[in-house]
Amino acid sequence: MKVGLLLKGVEVRGRGMDVEIRDGRIHRIGADLSTPPGTEVVAGRGGALIPGLHDHHIHLASLAAAMDSLRVGPPEVTSASAFADALRGRHRRLAPGLWLRAAGYHESVAGDLDRFALDRVVADRPVRVQHRSGIRWTLNSVALRTVDADDSTHPGIERDDTGAPTGRIDRADDWLRATIGESGFPDLTEVGAILARHGVTGVTDCTPYRTPDGPEAIATAVRLGQLRQRVVLTGHADLLDTPPGAEVESGPVKIVLDEADLPDFDDLIDTITRSHAAGRPVAIHLVTGAATAFALSAWRTCGSHPGDRIEHGSLISPKMVELLARLDLTVVTQPGFVAERGDEYLAEVDPGDVANLYRCASLRRSGIAVAASTDAPYTDADPWKAIRAATRRRTRSGAELGPTEAIDAPAALAMFTCDPLRPGRAPTTLSVGSPADLCLLHLPLAEALVDPRAENVRATLRRGVVVAGHL
Repeated sequence: MKVGLLLKGVEVRGRGMDVEIRDGRIHRIGADLSTPPGTEVVAGRGGALIPGLHDHHIHLASLAAAMDSLRVGPPEVTSASAFADALRGRHRRLAPGLWLRAAGYHESVAGDLDRFALDRVVADRPVRVQHRSGIRWTLNSVALRTVDADDSTHPGIERDDTGAPTGRIDRADDWLRATIGESGFPDLTEVGAILARHGVTGVTDCTPYRTPDGPEAIATAVRLGQLRQRVVLTGHADLLDTPPGAEVESGPVKIVLDEADLPDFDDLIDTITRSHAAGRPVAIHLVTGAATAFALSAWRTCGSHPGDRIEHGSLISPKMVELLARLDLTVVTQPGFVAERGDEYLAEVDPGDVANLYRCASLRRSGIAVAASTDAPYTDADPWKAIRAATRRRTRSGAELGPTEAIDAPAALAMFTCDPLRPGRAPTTLSVGSPADLCLLHLPLAEALVDPRAENVRATLRRGVVVAGHL
């Protein structure tokens, strides 16, 4: 019976070392370690052994759902004709009566969608198309009748001058799921497997769950082994008094601020204050300059708490950088948006704001803690692509976007290997006694970071157990 694992000849912090793992933790690190009886020995072949990656902002259920959805946005679909072909092709393959669900849509494909635009493509089956922002669903007429949108009071349903639904519905995932009658929570097995293949041993799910159902389902997925990662959960302030379960950890309280629908300022202060009083930091979703200014005013009023963080920080002006530093706030950013959506930003964003998009280097120079994430499914779930984007700051077409915000590859990797409860602070290091949540590469680290890719991952270990790849 194997009682331990000895990785011989791996690179640790630039040096050739052996690493012994016992009881899910690193037991010894050294050169030419002896082999205790019953220990499995694996040749590291000079590959780097690094801490497992942690994605500091992801949406597990949405990622699972997106994997089962038809992709109808760039780069897969880039024209109105291709959009129509994709919907009609899926329509022909689906059994009658089933919903057609599509995701990743952007206006550059076929303009602003409404019920009538979808009716012209598929009129005799319920269709719903999610915008790539994740905020909006557009339904065709059959779908609107199915969910009884005419008589619904959901505030996200957009209506025309006559009161008829246009087909556009914002921030209505829970309502749609309940109204359509979708049962259960998506199976997260494939999500966990994909993340493990990328070297990811931990995630922070940043979905603002308002009921215990979502957190309980994720805890169950961990308990059943569908998810092999360490999981930190955010959640709405409504769940402050509801522990998420022993299998997962509580992270910050998630607050979503939309510029078009900002809350009462005193209500925001109250939410932040209640969260802090419960010992919880807050994580505020901010993608516009106005929303960021609103949140910073709230923080100036009620004060910050260790671990308070800005999610995305899509637009941060130089004056905001100074205030972020004074308030000691963390920024959790997504470099992948630069690579995946940068061309649209260059075409649509005010030229004066381009330098303020998804800052990184300037934040770090100002002493601000910066952690990285993918925000999957809204960018690719592969963190190595995000690491590459952080170092290159180039769009799909090759254009530069904020080149002065680029950082070097070791710094970009460090933003994915910091403690999820202290994101952006010192990166995790391999040390005796620490959990054996590890990523073994085929190559020395310096070589792997020349062109960061998930293909460089040889094996991923969670508590010393291989969960992806082969030793």
